[in-house]
Amino acid sequence: MILEYHRPKDLQTALALLNRQEIATLPLGGGTVLAQKSPQPFAVVDLQELDLDGIQLKGRQLEVGAAVTLQKLLESAEIQPALRRALQQEASYNLRQSATLAGTLVACAGFSPLATALLALDASLKLEPGAEQLDLGELLYLRQNRLRGRLITQINLPLNARLAYHSVSRTPADIPLVCAAAARWPSGRTRIALGGFGEAPRLALDGPDAGGFEAAVSSAYQEAGDPRASAEYRREMAVLLAKRALEELDRDADHA
Repeated sequence: MILEYHRPKDLQTALALLNRQEIATLPLGGGTVLAQKSPQPFAVVDLQELDLDGIQLKGRQLEVGAAVTLQKLLESAEIQPALRRALQQEASYNLRQSATLAGTLVACAGFSPLATALLALDASLKLEPGAEQLDLGELLYLRQNRLRGRLITQINLPLNARLAYHSVSRTPADIPLVCAAAARWPSGRTRIALGGFGEAPRLALDGPDAGGFEAAVSSAYQEAGDPRASAEYRREMAVLLAKRALEELDRDADHA
């Protein structure tokens, strides 16, 4: 239950509210997460007045405000087509209109297509106070501790990497049972991230090339079983999807 609502006009006031000890206070972006029922009362800090909803191209990096909606990001001409597909699978059109990028990353589970794609891309975040730069991979498994009293203000998306994304699910509209994203930089550096299981997507490979990817992917999902799918199924599909993603990157390079 929401006990208090605040709409500060500057970042300092917002951070002061978030750091209060007398009542749990949470940031409010699109409201898609906080709209869910909670057994504990809390206060919210609306971020609408903080100018965090812009998208700016700087060199080969896209600087995305934390309050940018998923739909606005999807409509950005600069993002990779594979990232656009992951955004479409992340949420329906209506939810994409209100869900924010930062809010989605903070609340995501291991099956998140968007978080999987951004993990492969080695996306980074800017946290306040302190303007700390943090890799998405560093945040995903430590969200409660790293974000207490802090605020994500910006997400940085590299654009100098090619991206491929593949998934399998029970139905086209269902959340993925397994998904794999692969990113490759001009230097040959390759990252593979897997989604479909656990608290957050997993980084399976980050190396100078894709050598040994099958063993790395298989190891990452060695114990990825749950009521939705067995570990053996996920492991086999993860290797297959990662292979498809890498083959897509190879084809793109041949036609570049």
